[in-house]
Amino acid sequence: MFKEQIGKISNKVKNVVERGAVKNFAVAIGDPHPIYVDEDTGRHSRYKNNIAPPTFPRVFDYGVIEGLNLPNKGLIHGEQSFHYVRPLLVGEEIYCYSIVKKYFEKKGNFGEMGFLVLESFGEDLAGNPIFSSTSTVVISEAVRKVLVK
Repeated sequence: MFKEQIGKISNKVKNVVERGAVKNFAVAIGDPHPIYVDEDTGRHSRYKNNIAPPTFPRVFDYGVIEGLNLPNKGLIHGEQSFHYVRPLLVGEEIYCYSIVKKYFEKKGNFGEMGFLVLESFGEDLAGNPIFSSTSTVVISEAVRKVLVK
């Protein structure tokens, strides 16, 4: 179903690691560690700044992959992993983009399921890597039937 999308790359989008968004995210995940929210703690840390929680890149805009038309509802967030070169610093601007890595299908208890694997990246403004993540989107048979129509 999505095999023709493999290898396609989104446009790069500039994102900002905003202080208020980091604070709200830390509170939402139940981790109000001072390194995320307290400016004195950040200033006195080895990073000389506050940092974002490790899963914060989930909120970034990764651009559009032309032709990849997924529905807004009915998808299942399968799994996601992150790899960091260095932490995200509060206040910095970064470029984010995604690549379709693979697509496969498996028969399950609820019918034929699709698995779309996306790899996403965050780079500083000079193009140096900061993080990457791999996520799997599970597409149920019910959603697949709607997409085929």
